[in-house]
Amino acid sequence: MENDVGEIVDLYIPRKCSATNRPLTAKDHASVQINIGKVNEDGLYTGEFETVAISGFVRGKGLADDALNRIVDSKGLLDDIKKK
Repeated sequence: MENDVGEIVDLYIPRKCSATNRPLTAKDHASVQINIGKVNEDGLYTGEFETVAISGFVRGKGLADDALNRIVDSKGLLDDIKKK
């Protein structure tokens, strides 16, 4: 919920798994949130990042690295690596 100024005033903002789109519950202690930094053409960090959340279910199945690669590729963060 936002106030009149546009600031978020909720005490708890639920997250979703980026791979399965399932909500991450408070009891999911195996879930992780990863901030992936963006870099410029010279390889220097620009201060911007993309946030990816992976649920404990995906991690428990051993699919987290595949899901992370797929998500990062869909966001266009692996374009430079593929060209080289």
